[in-house]
Amino acid sequence: MRRLIALALCLTLLPLSALRAAEITEFTLENGLHAVVIEDMRSPAVTHMMWYRVGAADEPPGKSGIAHFLEHLMFKGTHTRDPGEFSAVVEANGGRDNAFTSWDYTGYFQRVAADRLGLMMELEADRMANLSFTEAEWLPERDVILEERSQVLESRPGAVLNEAMRAAQFVNHGYGIPIIGWRHEMEGLTGEDAMDFYARHYGPNNAILIVAGGASAEEVRALADEHYGPIPPNPAITPRARTAEPPQLAERRIMREDGRVAQPYVLRSYLAPRRRSGDQAEAAALAVLAELLGGSDRTSFMAERLVLAEDAPALSAGAWYSGLALDYGSFGVSIVPAEGVSLTEAEAALDETIAAFIAEGPDPAQFETVQMRIRASEIYALDNLQGLARRYGAALTSGLTVQDVQDWPDLLMAVTPEDVQAAAEAVFDRNAAVTGWLMGPDGETAGAARPGAAVIDRPLEEVSQ
Repeated sequence: MRRLIALALCLTLLPLSALRAAEITEFTLENGLHAVVIEDMRSPAVTHMMWYRVGAADEPPGKSGIAHFLEHLMFKGTHTRDPGEFSAVVEANGGRDNAFTSWDYTGYFQRVAADRLGLMMELEADRMANLSFTEAEWLPERDVILEERSQVLESRPGAVLNEAMRAAQFVNHGYGIPIIGWRHEMEGLTGEDAMDFYARHYGPNNAILIVAGGASAEEVRALADEHYGPIPPNPAITPRARTAEPPQLAERRIMREDGRVAQPYVLRSYLAPRRRSGDQAEAAALAVLAELLGGSDRTSFMAERLVLAEDAPALSAGAWYSGLALDYGSFGVSIVPAEGVSLTEAEAALDETIAAFIAEGPDPAQFETVQMRIRASEIYALDNLQGLARRYGAALTSGLTVQDVQDWPDLLMAVTPEDVQAAAEAVFDRNAAVTGWLMGPDGETAGAARPGAAVIDRPLEEVSQ
């Protein structure tokens, strides 16, 4: 027992960077392909991921949704493989595969036994260089993504509100365009559009290979040289050119009424600093602020003041920080009013609670609890190899480095209560915010609470295949 206590104390005192179970190696092939290997020989399986530094924010005007459309078409076939053969081969070898698109990246992955890694690279290299599809293949797929928009966005009033709020927040930057695309533009997408986007953005010099699991760095390097090495760099690929967002000088508001809404609520999104390479301290303070103010724990500042207090005005309240982005981050807060509380009253209570947090600062005991919860979460994450692969891929395609990813857990632990209070004072600027009201048939006044009615649709930051 004494040994276990001593071990636990050592783990508590060690920096998180010293607790990594996996070995991290990176290299770059001559054709520009950047590779990261997360080696953990305890696993008999590997996750093989190919990330491209292109997403919805890089689409040409009038072609919204083309990045996600191309993601679907990447499964259709190549000059040598039939439509659907890619996934069929993965499944036949006991694996699974999928893909996803965000504003800053598009990613593809397979999870298979470690001895099938070479086959996965062979398949992925083929569609990196030899994608092929006909009108008979792309035309039905356009209907698929239109139906996907109906299901994941248009059928959910909260998602519609999020879409409108994001468009209001980013008036000149691609982050204001929905990842899945605007319906009226999606309806005009063609296979030629997709192939043009592919020809301009896909190639080894715009890609990041992530391999996590039971494969050594030497083995991955040899297989990458064999399968990806022969692909020449794509000369059409140029540095990303993105428009800047003009300064926001006044709050923007979105009011959405929908008869399907069972429970009205208020959302607010503030422009916030992103995680900057080599300078992530401010972002770390914002991440801790989100947990302290309105994280999942019912001991958060918002929960105590808005949900659990006597005559509480809210059924739920929350806060979150989205800082993993190439250009701009955001900080969100929400409140679902209790029965009989109007959205006007709920928003006022939300603002009063934020003002109280800024004035009082974090409670020392609560701050310590949150820090330990963050530490435990980061330690557990070390054993989730697929999660680690996604963490590195999303970071690297958003302008960060391997070192930035490795530094992040210790930066979170280095945050002080004073850092959090300063971050709160800086981020909570109503002139840099968009406030949204989602209202049902009764307007802004909440009716009787229903089971599950207090669920909020948070902004969708990724669309999967």
